[in-house]
Amino acid sequence: MSASPYPTNFGVFMAPFHKIGVSPTVLFERDLAIVEMADRLGFQEAWLGEHHSGGHEPIGSPELMLAAVSRSTRNIKLGTAVNSLPYHNPFLLAERLVTLDHLTHGRAIMGFGPGQLLSDAYMLGIDPATQRDRMLEAADVIMRLLRGETVTEKTDWYDLHEAKLQLRPYTVPELDVVVAAVTSPSGPVTAGRLGIGMINLSASSASAFEALRTHWSIAEKEAAAHGRTIDRKNWRLSAITHIAETEDQARKDCTYGFEEIWNYLAHISPMPASEKPDIEGMIEEAIESGAVLIGTPDTAIELIRKLADQTGGFGSFVMTLTDFTTFDKQKRALELWAEYVIPEFRGQLQPIREHNAWVRDNEWKTKTMAAISAASEKYAQEATTAR
Repeated sequence: MSASPYPTNFGVFMAPFHKIGVSPTVLFERDLAIVEMADRLGFQEAWLGEHHSGGHEPIGSPELMLAAVSRSTRNIKLGTAVNSLPYHNPFLLAERLVTLDHLTHGRAIMGFGPGQLLSDAYMLGIDPATQRDRMLEAADVIMRLLRGETVTEKTDWYDLHEAKLQLRPYTVPELDVVVAAVTSPSGPVTAGRLGIGMINLSASSASAFEALRTHWSIAEKEAAAHGRTIDRKNWRLSAITHIAETEDQARKDCTYGFEEIWNYLAHISPMPASEKPDIEGMIEEAIESGAVLIGTPDTAIELIRKLADQTGGFGSFVMTLTDFTTFDKQKRALELWAEYVIPEFRGQLQPIREHNAWVRDNEWKTKTMAAISAASEKYAQEATTAR
């Protein structure tokens, strides 16, 4: 990674968290439209999640969604955030992601985790206590398959006999793979052991923010112990985000769906439910806790700088969009991010500012007027001589 600790890649992540009561067909089209818009605006990555219950997160197969949107995008990389490994035969999932990599001409990213919703595991007859062990087992097999190995391995939940992928990934030398992390060391341990990237979700929340102090050092230690190499440019941080032209406007925007989505999140994650009696108080509480970023482009820039200071540097920041606000307001937030936040960290604004100052601080106008005056005088003299 370069000397700068700040990210130069930016993405958008949608679990997605949608309000209930809207046609899922319409919501899917909106999710695809966000990815298409992000591609046009210069975002580097888009991520879609996998969930099977709860109602608010309706995408059961991110690969299908990403394959669909790959036809209408050109540059943006398309990631699963995340595939829940205990729910899939590792050979079949590896095969699907390799196919997606070919369909996108190398734009696929595989993100994986143990699975978040216990209700998903219940429906599939999976003991939640086994999910992290199963994730590690499957992740090891998937990486071996992606790297061209033939795998024979039997566990209590899959049985592979001389399994080898028919296709190698389109991406050379290998498909981009990342593991999800929040607060526990399991994410960085897995990243280091397998030599892959990592995406820290909810990175701005108090507990996750504190864990960032040690996560990369854990990953580096595990990588060294297993003969792997890892790079901070493959470390992604994500936070629930909404920005607008002013902080007051951003908070007002979020009164649309904040209460419904926040109460849902309190049921599926360790965060406590809000005890505030009004929506404004709930939003204020969430902002003060660091659980969400609701503000302006300047607020976003400040958070990214804080995250860089906390981590020592990372490669990508991924903004998590939710139905805290309307579809139109989400699109405007995406525009503001592209207009002000991305160019700030990609170094695109500084030379423009420097050129503007250079022009304003010099007497170019005086010199221009003098040149015009001299040309006029010369013309008059030549006209007189000609007569």
